[in-house]
Amino acid sequence: MDSTAGRRGNLLAISDLHIGYAENRDLVEKMRPESDDDWLLVAGDVAETVADIRWALETLSARFAKVVWTPGNHELWTHPSDAVRLRGVARYEHLVALCRELGVTTPEDPYPVWEGGGGPVVVAPLFTLYDYSFLPQGCVTPEQGLAYAHETGVVCTDEFMLHPDPYPSRDAWCRARIAETERRLAGLPGDLPTVLVNHYPLDRHPTDILRYPEFAMWCGTGLTADWHRRFRAEVMVYGHLHIPRSTVHEGVRFEEVSVGYPREWRKRSTPPGTPRRVLPAEVGAR
Repeated sequence: MDSTAGRRGNLLAISDLHIGYAENRDLVEKMRPESDDDWLLVAGDVAETVADIRWALETLSARFAKVVWTPGNHELWTHPSDAVRLRGVARYEHLVALCRELGVTTPEDPYPVWEGGGGPVVVAPLFTLYDYSFLPQGCVTPEQGLAYAHETGVVCTDEFMLHPDPYPSRDAWCRARIAETERRLAGLPGDLPTVLVNHYPLDRHPTDILRYPEFAMWCGTGLTADWHRRFRAEVMVYGHLHIPRSTVHEGVRFEEVSVGYPREWRKRSTPPGTPRRVLPAEVGAR
């Protein structure tokens, strides 16, 4: 593990920057740390094109003491507007190489130790995907769940743009990612708590308030439902749902830190594009 951090500053988090929207790109242009020692956790969905992902991560890594990134589904799309035509694992590996060039920590790198305010904790960026196990009510198989979603018209764009190559399916890729990630987390020393950072929530409970419950199928996997307890999570940071909020589940704080689309953040009372402080915890946070 890498323990190069200083002992001051804030551990901040944000996700779903979606800088393909000019208004969201402007939010990143204006984003600044609160101190020279701040780290920024970026929990996926920066953008759809490699050029935009590079610009955002390069911009942020020049300002924050450390940037930690984990991919969302949008980074993994092979989008028609992207000059980079890589698919699946090859695309992910290309993004990991890009991050390493920029000095950004990825799920493939040694997990850093935050020793600033609220630390020390191991910061573990995860890449787990989903396996269609968050089924709609009344469905007992992924096939039934997908058929129901198609009937309702609530189908994630991943079905058309997120390719699992060389795996035969997205859920097969998910199972491989789960096995590798679980192995790495199990090898962590048992004397430090963790901050687990993933694009998807590690437990299903945050999806209970989705406007379209069918969409939960593309929001995680039941295989990670006990990770916040097994791997000593102080905080679980996620995005994807575009419903920024803080909840406590089984004594662990779950922080959804999405910016979301302009049509979503314009309706909120909080300033858009402001990273959430994960540690040190706000007064009264559990």
